[in-house]
Amino acid sequence: MEKSVVVSHVTKKYKMFNSNSDKILDLILPKGYGKSFYALQDVSFDANKGDVVGIIGVNGSGKSTLSNIIAGIVPPTTGQVTVNGEASLIAIQSGLKGELTGRENIELKCLMLGFSKKEIKDLAPQIIEFADIGDFIDQPVKSYSSGMRSRLGFAISIHIDPDVLIIDEALSVGDQTFADKCLEKMNEFKKLGKTIFFISHSIPQMKKFCEKALWIQYGQVEGYGSMKEIMPQYEAFIANYKKMSNEEKAAFQEKMRARRTAEV
Repeated sequence: MEKSVVVSHVTKKYKMFNSNSDKILDLILPKGYGKSFYALQDVSFDANKGDVVGIIGVNGSGKSTLSNIIAGIVPPTTGQVTVNGEASLIAIQSGLKGELTGRENIELKCLMLGFSKKEIKDLAPQIIEFADIGDFIDQPVKSYSSGMRSRLGFAISIHIDPDVLIIDEALSVGDQTFADKCLEKMNEFKKLGKTIFFISHSIPQMKKFCEKALWIQYGQVEGYGSMKEIMPQYEAFIANYKKMSNEEKAAFQEKMRARRTAEV
């Protein structure tokens, strides 16, 4: 099958500073200064056209960092990501400009993607109807609730018809009616053979919608394969973690933090 996304040995490193003077030292010292945090470490996997991949993992494991890298919003520190076609990220914030109205954000996003003014004029009513946020479409986005931002971001992203759709917790806010409408639209994309990455804390949603699972465990790939194979492993890990004592949980978290940090 034809590959749509190839992630090869991707690492994303951030520097952690306690003060502005630490930042200055990092700039002037030959080897830099401070502690590094690895949001992702040597992540590799690929997805085919038509794959629907659920990205699972506990909070802070690097799922959103990975989604931003696949979407081209942030670059990896090392490694390479190849995307065959246009990728679009749907997250609660969705890259919307707070000072602009919803309608202006639609126009800006479409212009940035190379749509003509006529195409935007034809497309905007469909986006506005799907978002269904009423008169707020002409209000600044900074006045929106998280659910309204998610609605608008989702409506824009699906109507620009991307080849790769990345959904990062965008269905975790808002009402069930809108979530059902979004899932219906995502099923249309699935039938068209588009690649979808779906991040959600709703395991039932994952099992219902996704065929594959990518388990990110504290910045590293713990498992990648069919949903039926990987999800039971993840659920077993969660069950075992919940059985740990507070001391055992603290020791485990400390071990994971140590794995992701390094002194210069």
